[in-house]
Amino acid sequence: MQQWCRRHMFLTSTGSLWRWHTTWSSDILHKVFLPRLLQGLFTALCDLQLYKVTRKLHGKGVAQWTLLCQLLSWFMFYCGPRTLTNSMETVLTTAALYYYPWPQEASTRVSSKQVVTYLSLAALSCLVRPTAAIMWIPLCILHLVNSRSKLHTFALHFIPVGLGALAWSAVVDRIFYGKWVLVQYNFLEFNVLSNLGSFYGSHPWHWYLTQGFPVAMATQLFPFVFGAVKFWRNQKLVLLVILWTVMVYSCLGHKEFRFIMPVVPLAMISCGLWLYWLTPWLRLTTVAFLLVTNLPLALYTSLVHQRGTVDVMSYLSQEADRHGRDMSVLFLMPCHSTPFYSHVHHNISMRFLECPPDLERRPGYMDEADVFYQDPSEWLKKNYGPGVPLPTHLVIFNTLHLDVENFIAEKQFSKV
Repeated sequence: MQQWCRRHMFLTSTGSLWRWHTTWSSDILHKVFLPRLLQGLFTALCDLQLYKVTRKLHGKGVAQWTLLCQLLSWFMFYCGPRTLTNSMETVLTTAALYYYPWPQEASTRVSSKQVVTYLSLAALSCLVRPTAAIMWIPLCILHLVNSRSKLHTFALHFIPVGLGALAWSAVVDRIFYGKWVLVQYNFLEFNVLSNLGSFYGSHPWHWYLTQGFPVAMATQLFPFVFGAVKFWRNQKLVLLVILWTVMVYSCLGHKEFRFIMPVVPLAMISCGLWLYWLTPWLRLTTVAFLLVTNLPLALYTSLVHQRGTVDVMSYLSQEADRHGRDMSVLFLMPCHSTPFYSHVHHNISMRFLECPPDLERRPGYMDEADVFYQDPSEWLKKNYGPGVPLPTHLVIFNTLHLDVENFIAEKQFSKV
């Protein structure tokens, strides 16, 4: 990444990675790092709940090895502490699974408090990300089928919790949108009924089976498969939930690794069963193999991989401290490449190339980012011609430099 600014010139680099080593104000530290710390604590809670779920289903020994597999997962290490809706969906889903009345508990009486707790957490996970319903629909149906008093469970548990969650969501959205909006329906209509999510990329139906899930599991795919085959009868419901969720997601055009994050903790149960079954020597060898293969990947993706778009924001925040509202930033890169205002926290003008979906389904539609990359020089001439105020700071990737070097020289930007 390169940044260009007018009137000021700074230059630091670490190989191919441009990085600014700055001291952030305590205000920025609170606003940037506190959300990460909070999400990290939520992820730790997810680990604890996974341990408790596994202990309930398979005992303390299996639960300990399942927790270790969870902690060794590069994918959970990388995605868990990130402030994504998928991360919070995973936390809430795993917590709800601990209170879920599993078939193994058929001989014991399930209290109303336990049912309301799991339904409330499940409903909250669906409010955070409506796709969580994919996992919970079959589990809730199974619970209802196995209930001794189906009418009582449906009328006094399912209906009140469901309507209460929707009402709470509607009131919150009414406050922030200024009008009544059913965001769950909008989410369903946009991503499923209209399949507009494919505007941001699509993959073949088998992508989660051949790439998504294997990459998320990495080398833990081997103990998962071995554990699934060896202990199929012991964890039939868990494996069916994983398979159902992955297959439903496979029917949607737009696919991402993070979408299947909630099933990764469930997959770790199979890994834990396999490790618990192994002999001590094989167990030690397997754990060492998982550590050696997952830790470098976890550290690389969390500390090095594509961090330029994050590091640049600390520099911009410090620049905003000095220049205040006189500063303006133009990001010439694909939309949503940086954390944007969530890391700057100053009232300055910033603009990035927009990429809104075509809700009207116009033929030949191209968003602003695509138009720019088709002819960067022409876009800059059109948008920043004579008389148009220039931004004080311009942020680009290295690969774009040659395409806009004439504009940079003409407008007298200096490389930072």
